[in-house]
This record gives sequence, C-alpha cells and structure tokens, in this order.
Amino acid sequence: MEDVLDEIVSSEDLQKFERVFHEQLHQGNVSHKAQFEYAWCLVRSKYPTDIRKGILLLKELFNSHPEGKRDYLFYLAIGNARIKEYNKALHYVKSFLEIEPANQQVLALERQINKRMEKEGLIGMAVAGGAVLALGGLVGLGIALASKK
Repeated sequence: MEDVLDEIVSSEDLQKFERVFHEQLHQGNVSHKAQFEYAWCLVRSKYPTDIRKGILLLKELFNSHPEGKRDYLFYLAIGNARIKEYNKALHYVKSFLEIEPANQQVLALERQINKRMEKEGLIGMAVAGGAVLALGGLVGLGIALASKK
C-alpha cells in the first residue's frame, strides 16, 4: 500500500471541492457529501492549516452524521498523523478497528503511524544526544581555557 500519509491532493481538486463547499455554505445548506469531499482534500493538503481545518470538518461530520463514521475515523487518523499528532491518530485508528477489526487498510495505516513515531522518536533522541555532546564539549573547552589562565 502506498503511504497514504505522504499523499498530497492536487490544487485543482482542492479548489474544485472548496468551491462546491463554499457555494453550498453560502446557500445555507451544506451536504454531508460536499463537506466530506472538502475535508478529504484538506487533510491531504501540504499545508498544516488546511489539514487542521479538514480535521475540524471531519469531527463535525463524525458528531452529526453517524452513517459515515468509518470514513471520518480513517481520515481523522490520517489528518492527525500528518500534523504529527500521533497519539490522536492512533486513537482514531483504534476506534475504527473496534468497528472493523480486520480492515487491512487501517491496519497498514496503524503500522505507518507507528513507524513514523519510532523514526521521529529516534531522531529526537539523536538531536538531544547531539545537544548533550555539544554542551559537554563547551564545558570541557571552558575548563581547559580556565586552567590555562
């Protein structure tokens, strides 16, 4: 499975679904379909502010339209993972798996999220380790310079 966390929506698709959503919003009656399609595009945007907006639209749908619960949970997990809110993303994955425990697409998404968490955790530890080494080097240099005086 292609890494859905790296999938970016085309600007044409985003504009198309945004236009439909805003037209319906202006008329005062946004359909669940239009809101979902727009949110679906937003969570696949390369911009974190778009992703957050998509998450809000999906949460609203989740609370008001239970028929689409599976899809909303799936894209809530993707959106949160894309903005590095991994614990929230895993919460949505677990909620989905309560409904459909053998869903291979969601199990693959869970593995992708766990890999990203692991990778970023290791990177975080390497950065922290490098900072400690640099600080230790500066302290050692300071001591060496002080002892020369």
